[in-house]
Amino acid sequence: MTRFVKFCCAMTCLSVPFPAALGQKASNPSQPIAIRAALLLDGRHETPITDAVIIVEGEKITAVGSRLPIPPGAKVLDLGDSTLLPGLIDSHTHLLSEMDGTNVSLQDIEMLKIVATQSTAERALLGAKLAREDLEAGITTVRDVGNSGVNGDVALRNAINRGWLPGPRIIAATRALAAPGGQFGRLTPAAQPIIEQEYVTINGPDSARQAVRQALYDGANCIKVIVNGSPANVTIEEMKAIVDEAHISEVKVAAHAIGDKATRIAAEAGVDSIEHAYVVSDDTLKMMAQKHIFLVPTDGTVQEFLDMEFGTRQPTPEERKREEEWIKPYVAGNRDRLQRALKMGVPIAAGSDMYLTMPNKNRGQASLGMFAAYAEEGMTPMEIIRAATSNAGELLGWQDRIGSLEAGKLADIISVPGDPLKDVTALQRAKFVMKGGVVIKNER
Repeated sequence: MTRFVKFCCAMTCLSVPFPAALGQKASNPSQPIAIRAALLLDGRHETPITDAVIIVEGEKITAVGSRLPIPPGAKVLDLGDSTLLPGLIDSHTHLLSEMDGTNVSLQDIEMLKIVATQSTAERALLGAKLAREDLEAGITTVRDVGNSGVNGDVALRNAINRGWLPGPRIIAATRALAAPGGQFGRLTPAAQPIIEQEYVTINGPDSARQAVRQALYDGANCIKVIVNGSPANVTIEEMKAIVDEAHISEVKVAAHAIGDKATRIAAEAGVDSIEHAYVVSDDTLKMMAQKHIFLVPTDGTVQEFLDMEFGTRQPTPEERKREEEWIKPYVAGNRDRLQRALKMGVPIAAGSDMYLTMPNKNRGQASLGMFAAYAEEGMTPMEIIRAATSNAGELLGWQDRIGSLEAGKLADIISVPGDPLKDVTALQRAKFVMKGGVVIKNER
């Protein structure tokens, strides 16, 4: 967490079962479904398929192509002049946290308030609401990277997998590993026990290894590490122990890292993704490219920051100018970092890091604002689409199941109006959502 401040880490593995649906059941799971649309982007190739047809049987895709014959008895869903794409993947979510976005300077206090006043059960119920909003926006898979109390994300994931409620597929991190203090800042000795409700404190390589083992026992299928501590950082020796122990179990590691020292520690240790990296050197980016370490840029636009700060209130010209004085250089720095990463061949996966309330938007709608940010920072529409589909699927370790539209993959499918290669913000307007062969939304 710290999309708008500066701290975090995240990652993933495979190894949770995929249910056929997610809270809804197909009325006739044996009946094939044929989905038609004007265009199809498979998540890998830039050339669209025209007059597209996808054949779905059960929870999987059995065929993809142009003008495919419709199987006898199939249910036909004609989505008209739209574009079919893989279900979107958000590689950096916080579904069990929601803060007021109108005062960024108070986020540390807001997080402390959440942990002190909301039980894990209450946060899981909030997560159920936010998970549904993500799914209905077209986000069919998320990597939820902590700030969810004691294993609340695991409970939410399991509830969705059991069909108790609708939501995206979830890779869960349990509590993030961190140096003493986590992301809370300094607390009095009497208040410090609350830290363990949100973070697992590590002290040395052996402690770090034990923390990974405990997280796996608790149900984590990814490990998140807060490299930037408050005040201390995780050390290179601790980071290497975490990565080694996680990789033994084929679980991936994500590192919240900002600044040259923290990003270098994460890259040298061989994590699978570095979150944020708002400040990062060229040398570290080169190392990331060489080691195929993903960058998850959790960026926003100037307008998004202004909307967050002022909510529905119209700011005065003086207020807007004052806010833009810090927002514009910050956004420009993010753009520079992303452009350097792209030029050096660092793989990119999309991540929203959305945990704040945004005016007139639910969680799913607010999360998709990252696409506008990436576009303003110079990513092409196809680079953005790959970041939110096939690249993200690879980062999660589920590239054999999700992230592209092809036979044998899970039928996680969305459709958006028009052509997202011409207007990538179309990704923010999904009219049709299917997860595992089950129609979640169809506004045609």
